[in-house]
Amino acid sequence: MYALVWMTGGGAEGQGGSWSPLILLVLMFAVFYFLIIRPQQKRQRQHQKMLAAVDNGDRVLTSGGLIGNVVGTKEVEGVAILVLKIAENTKVEVSRTHIQQVLEKNR
Repeated sequence: MYALVWMTGGGAEGQGGSWSPLILLVLMFAVFYFLIIRPQQKRQRQHQKMLAAVDNGDRVLTSGGLIGNVVGTKEVEGVAILVLKIAENTKVEVSRTHIQQVLEKNR
C-alpha cells in the first residue's frame, strides 16, 4: 500500500500543480493583449478617424511618398478616391486608405 502511494505521487498534492500552467498561459495572454494588441487597435482607430476627417484643402502625405493638396473627392465602385494636386496642372487620384498623414488642415 505504501509503495502504491509513493509511485502515484502521493495523491492530492500532484493535482494542485495542474493550475500553474493555466495561470501562466492566462498571464501571458494578458501581457500580449495590453502590450501589443490593444495599442495596435488604438492606433488603427486613430488612423481611421484621421482618414474620415480628410477634406478639401488639406495637405497630405500618401503611403507612396507623394505630398499634395486635396482638391476633390469621389467614389468609384465603392472605393473612396481623393484627387490630389501635387504640382501646377498635375492632379493624381489616390485611394483614401493610402493617406498616411495629414500635414496641414485646410490650407
